[in-house]
Amino acid sequence: MKLQNARASLAPIRIVSLAIVGIVLVIFAIANSHAAPTHPAPDAAASAKAFLEVHKVFTSPRCQNCHPAGDAPLQGDDSHVHLQNVKRGKDGHGVTAMLCETCHQTSNLAGDHMPPGNPKWSLPLPEHKMVFVGRTPAELCRQLKDPKQTRGRSLQQLLEHVADDELVAWGWNPGDGRALPPLSRSDTVAQMKIWIDGGAACPQ
Repeated sequence: MKLQNARASLAPIRIVSLAIVGIVLVIFAIANSHAAPTHPAPDAAASAKAFLEVHKVFTSPRCQNCHPAGDAPLQGDDSHVHLQNVKRGKDGHGVTAMLCETCHQTSNLAGDHMPPGNPKWSLPLPEHKMVFVGRTPAELCRQLKDPKQTRGRSLQQLLEHVADDELVAWGWNPGDGRALPPLSRSDTVAQMKIWIDGGAACPQ
């Protein structure tokens, strides 16, 4: 009789315990349903594929015109050699009276194909030209990973350069009459991040 009474007195406790467990499980399920979805880390294949997209941007006129193989900047959507015999100069800002800032002001001049502008307008330094013109995806990929060619910049610093530098930003605000790069700036940064996170694999 005493055993039956004890079992009867424990029944409500078991019911409450089961109810608590049920509530906890429901809360856990709700929390998981609102959690951010997980994405697999990029692998080498995804990394190399992402760089192909980056390559399209870097070899578009808005980028490669300031990253020529020679010492003359390029201009126009056809990437022809800059008129007026403009040269890079020892600091990337031109030579003698043909300094970049002579024509390129701090902002774009109004009108189609008028001189574009930015406070930092220049070419890369002659000892670190960072050539984009004519580079295959594999060649450009290897170049960006070579500290001797990037002035010692890490891949993360290159990503920040593309994401935050005000002169790089001009490529997506080039003034009237100029084509934009094939990807937006945010999409370019996203593809660069996939490339880096996947091990900075280079396309074949």
